[in-house]
Amino acid sequence: MNHSAAELRQFGLLAASGDDARAFLHGQLTNDIEHLAPDQARMAGWCSAKGRLLATFLIVPHEGAYLLQVARDLAATVAKRLSMFILRSKVKLADASDAWVQFGLWGEGAERVLSGFEIPLPAQVMHATRREGLIAVCVAAQRYLLLAPAAERARLAAPLAAGDAQAWTLEEIHAGRPLVTQATQDQFVPQMVNFELVGAVDFQKGCYPGQEIVARAQYRGQVKRRMVRARGAVALSPGQDLYSDDLPGQASGTVVSAAPAPDGGIELLAVVPLSALEQKLAIRVAPGGTALELLPLPYQT
Repeated sequence: MNHSAAELRQFGLLAASGDDARAFLHGQLTNDIEHLAPDQARMAGWCSAKGRLLATFLIVPHEGAYLLQVARDLAATVAKRLSMFILRSKVKLADASDAWVQFGLWGEGAERVLSGFEIPLPAQVMHATRREGLIAVCVAAQRYLLLAPAAERARLAAPLAAGDAQAWTLEEIHAGRPLVTQATQDQFVPQMVNFELVGAVDFQKGCYPGQEIVARAQYRGQVKRRMVRARGAVALSPGQDLYSDDLPGQASGTVVSAAPAPDGGIELLAVVPLSALEQKLAIRVAPGGTALELLPLPYQT
């Protein structure tokens, strides 16, 4: 049975601990942390007061605290900025990126490889299991994130670090799961990147920064751009401008993430105008350039 594995250096990790860590995160993030069980994981975002995503997280409870997977190039700055809101709460927030290693494991043989580390398989998607400091999170069918203390890297690297981390990014693109990086920080309301469709926004929970704007976008239909999956022929980077034919020469779209496809092309997630999608207009890398091929996402937008 085939499987793929890679060390995921594109991610950093924040650690939130202390008596008030749960309440603090619940009051800052777009998703419900108050009811996050120890054996679960959950996606969430952190927004500015204007409702724009400053970071996207995968949150994993760990020993009474929380680990927050985040884009590596945002880890230090987000830890510092988020710490400014702790005030008198009993919370310690730190950039733990160097204290942990992260591996991705996916494909038909993933479960067999994971069981070789004697970690119980998570019961279902977005559940986590642990053994002797190792944490396994099932992020999708036959796809696992493995978190380990940095001291374990040498032991785990041989079986798990041989692959290309961009192949994991491609899996995330297929799943339609956005990652906000330094290049796209503070640009998107959560719905622009389909965040509510991947279960990363709870509209029933209490207030958090930007909550009113996020709720208004949901219930008043004020989102004019949406994230799509597409294929192109040239290399693309997060934050790169895209163009639609209804606005000639004017940038109207933004690349969220991109990765090489097996056929030699590039697959990407991009936020583009709804008007262009509704009129079935071409989305292009450059004005007048070759049109991107739009591909399906696993959920409806």
